[in-house]
Amino acid sequence: MLKTRVLTALVLLLALAGAAAISLQALIGLCALFVGVALSEWFRLSGVPAAVALPAAAVAAVGGFGLEVLGAGPSPGTVAASCALSCLLWVGVGLLLVRAQRRTIAIPRAWLIAGALLLGGVAWLALVDLLHRGIVWTLSVLALVWVADIAAYFCGRAFGVRKLASRISPGKTWAGVWGAVIAVVLSAEAVRWFWPSTPLWSTQILLAAPVFGVGILAAFVFFSVVGDLFESLVKRQAGAKDSGKVLPGHGGVWDRIDATLPTLPFAVLSQWTLVNGWHHG
Repeated sequence: MLKTRVLTALVLLLALAGAAAISLQALIGLCALFVGVALSEWFRLSGVPAAVALPAAAVAAVGGFGLEVLGAGPSPGTVAASCALSCLLWVGVGLLLVRAQRRTIAIPRAWLIAGALLLGGVAWLALVDLLHRGIVWTLSVLALVWVADIAAYFCGRAFGVRKLASRISPGKTWAGVWGAVIAVVLSAEAVRWFWPSTPLWSTQILLAAPVFGVGILAAFVFFSVVGDLFESLVKRQAGAKDSGKVLPGHGGVWDRIDATLPTLPFAVLSQWTLVNGWHHG
């Protein structure tokens, strides 16, 4: 299984690198494909029949990419406002998770579908905004999600005793969460210290607000955890182990980007408020 997971990850990275080498639009188009697949998985886990879920997700993905090709996307201010709304909704999802940990709840299908369209749509806008600031800038955001995920896994296995949300995702622990926070903050501070002029999201956040920026990084981990747990809750409600089977060894696309969906809007909102719309040179 590990070999399959690694091979799949390498193929995905090569595909993304190849698209990036062609053009920014080619990369955005490939990302639209991934987001569309994840959206279809979200729809199906929400109880939407495949005959409806797949076309609806395809229309949404093609529409999002089409707006980018035509240059008809929303203004930066509108994107920032949308990201602020998305972050508030994800905080609400966090409160829902706390409630779900205390007692069994059933999320209405209409809420799940609306969440897929709204939260997924804003995550797409945030991703495009990040990509226009630079591929390295975008990777600096995604890398923090990966650092948090890896640190949570190993710290949870090594020190995990107290469960984070046993009724939602029994494998996650508080040790994993704190390990993720520490790993993200330390890695971001190390990069800022050794390469302060590199155009990275975390570096610019910490340079703009050295103390408050650490809180931003901790909140970043919070949003990643909420995204992960929310997908686990939806899968548990649907009686599914994975969101799909499109990625051998990994499951579905949503399984791989669940923690990323809330962190993208948060990253854009943070850079908008702290870095004052900074753009790469």
